[in-house]
Amino acid sequence: MDRMRGELIDIVEWTDDSRDTIVWRFPRYENEIKMGARLVVRESQAAVFVNQGRIADVFAPGTYELETGNLPILSTLQGWKYGFHSPFKAEVYFVTTRQFTDMKWGTQSPVTVRDPEFGMVRLRAFGAYAARVVDPAKLLTELAGTDPQFRTEEVAEFLRQLIVGRLGTLLASAGIPMLDLAARQTELGDRLAKALTEELSAAHGIAVPKFVIENVSLPPEVEQAIDARSRMGIIGNVDNYSRLQAADAMRDAANNPGGAGEGIGLGLGMAAGQTMAQAFAPQQGGQQPAPAGPAPGSTGAAVPPPLPGQAQHEWHVAVDGQQQGPYDHATFTGHIRSGAVRRGMLAWREGMAEWQPVEEIPELAPHFRATPPPLPPQA
Repeated sequence: MDRMRGELIDIVEWTDDSRDTIVWRFPRYENEIKMGARLVVRESQAAVFVNQGRIADVFAPGTYELETGNLPILSTLQGWKYGFHSPFKAEVYFVTTRQFTDMKWGTQSPVTVRDPEFGMVRLRAFGAYAARVVDPAKLLTELAGTDPQFRTEEVAEFLRQLIVGRLGTLLASAGIPMLDLAARQTELGDRLAKALTEELSAAHGIAVPKFVIENVSLPPEVEQAIDARSRMGIIGNVDNYSRLQAADAMRDAANNPGGAGEGIGLGLGMAAGQTMAQAFAPQQGGQQPAPAGPAPGSTGAAVPPPLPGQAQHEWHVAVDGQQQGPYDHATFTGHIRSGAVRRGMLAWREGMAEWQPVEEIPELAPHFRATPPPLPPQA
């Protein structure tokens, strides 16, 4: 019955009820197709005839009557001798030529590129792309083979690996700073689509008409460094940094109630309040007011006002490679106590031959002395 049903088939067609099938082989008994049968190829399809392992013809969308005159290559291969009315043996593969738009890609491992501002940076990226068949015969020869139902999942990993390999080369050769990648993702996607189409169409009969880069991400430590640089750009100088530190200290104290944390938070909050009051105090006569005395319970000593006639030095400090200042002595030591100026930072004043670490300058060294150990318990 299967043989008789195969010989009586009058219409060879395929209606695709899936969304991921690229190639589908028409099923029939022993590959027998009746002479005079109708071949229906719909829009977004192509039909490939394979006879004795060789591609005989490729049919574009339309309706065809399968006669010897319409298949010159096939008739030559078969050597028709019997009136051309008996069934002939041939395989028919329908190939989808529409776009597959649900293809995803992403970098499993970071791609290392050289950035003009940050040096070597590891990037991750993901997105989507569209793929379509532009040469059905080449696709059948190079990828699908004799698979009766060739799906997108069978070629997706191959395409993803090719994309990731091309992406690294494109990012490295584009010369686009990392901070400008977001603004030029569309341009990079178009360039990558063109490069992939040139390579895939020539070798596998596939084109990539659309390529979308949804996101390019950085390692967490690089993102933190960028955030810190952004904060410093907004802060602008050490004075504003002191205000920010004071606000952070009060916030941490409020979020740490009870126990020893409450006392520590209280001390930090009081010191922070003094720092903010000093930073926001109105200027009188063009000079900073002298810093307030120590907060109750604190161990820091109050800085007395300068003696009459004593020379006042103006200090400069290096913060992230940028010079800040000048600050009078009282204000500068206040920054030391607040933590805005720390060990290892370089400072300079008039009369010094070169910049020096703040803890090595004689008049500033007392502010960096080590905290004494706790007293031994009383007998």
